Order: sequence, then structure tokens, then C-alpha cells
Amino acid sequence: SVNEEIFIGCYPRIYDKAIAPVDYYPNYINTYVERDVRRIKDVGNLSQFVKFVKLCAGRIGQLLNKTSLAVECGVTAPTVQAWLSVLEQSYIIYMLRPDFRNFSKRLVKSPKLYFYDTGLACSLLEISSVEQLATHYLRGGLFENMVINEYFKSRFNKGLRENISFWRDSAGNEVDLITTEGTKQKAFEIKSGATFTADYFKGLNYWAKLSQATAEAKTVVYAGDTSLNSTDGRILAWKDVDF
Repeated sequence: SVNEEIFIGCYPRIYDKAIAPVDYYPNYINTYVERDVRRIKDVGNLSQFVKFVKLCAGRIGQLLNKTSLAVECGVTAPTVQAWLSVLEQSYIIYMLRPDFRNFSKRLVKSPKLYFYDTGLACSLLEISSVEQLATHYLRGGLFENMVINEYFKSRFNKGLRENISFWRDSAGNEVDLITTEGTKQKAFEIKSGATFTADYFKGLNYWAKLSQATAEAKTVVYAGDTSLNSTDGRILAWKDVDF
């Protein structure tokens, strides 16, 4: 199921050795902090660093706010920047950059934060079961994270470069994922609901009006089981995602 996909994650050892996520991820985090973090950077307060990673997990799919992270973790802004770099270098998190095409003069400039693996993020959020995930306040962000991860994996396995961004203006109009090939762009809205509604195309249609994109350039990815086409664009079930 979609919730199992998010909760279990995709670390190979979980499947190879049939290890329960609730056993695997806490041990992975401890090993990562004790070994990998020390190798990349001399982090003085390891418990504070773990708290920082957990705070990052709570911001999945949100605009990066370094000041807020610094205040909540009790560290300086330069420390936040250094720790974010450690997490990026060790493939724990990545930043999705905003698209700067001049469809609007009021575009946000901050990136959005995501984890390379949703199972690890669930563990950091202290989600201990699939059932708990189903009602968790961050399930929508985790679903969005999972779909964007599939894009990264698809591109990587085809030997292609990353070419994605998101689009958002200061009024809150947003498109979750934009892919760019030359001058052509495709836009994806990612919704964690299992039942499609026409309202899912609202942000895509707003973006398409500004960018003069056609229906073929717009796709909604949702947590349902049925894929279909509409006059607004494609509607893809999460298992049918293609890029």
C-alpha cells in the first residue's frame, strides 16, 4: 500500500535481511551519527545534531527557514548552514530549488527541504507503524517526498541529470514539481488523497495560464489506484508514476 511504501522506505538491507523498519532505522541513525558525521565534520554536540535532523524531518516539503531551525535547536545560523551541508553531503536530505522563470515577479526564492528516504524520515518523526502514519499530520508531505524521490531515482537510473524545481509565488500559488527539458516544462501536482477531485488541478491551471502551457504539460499524481486523462491534463495513480 502507499502507506507501507512511505513507512518502510527503500534502504536495500531492510528487504535483503527482512529487518523491521522500527529496528533498522534507529540503529542506522546511531551509526550514521557516530561514524559518518564525525568523518565529514567534527560535530561537537551529537545529541543536539540528532535533534536538528529530527527538526528537519518535521519540515519536509516546506520552505527552508534557517532562522527558525537555529532558534528551535539553540544553535547559530552558521552552524545550521554547516549541518545542512553535512546532511546533503551524506545523502540524507536534498533541497528542491524554486523555478525562476519570469511568469510572475513575486516568486519565492527559498528552496524546499526533502529526505532521500521516507522510511528514515518516518523514524525521525517517531512514526512507529503504518497505522500511525495514516493519520499523521505530515502524511501529505511524506507522500509528496516519496513521489519526488521516484523522479530522482528514475533520472539517476537513466543516466540523466537532475532538472527539477518547484514554482511558488508570494500569494501561495504553487506547483509541487516542474521538470525542464530545454525550453519545455512539465508540471506535477502531488496530492495524498485517494480520491481525485477537479480541485487538484487548481495550482496547475494557474501556472499554465501564466506559462501558456497546454494540458499535456500538466499532471496530478495522487494516492488513488486509477489513472486517467481529463481535459485539464493527466491524472496518475501513485503506482503508475512516470517521468
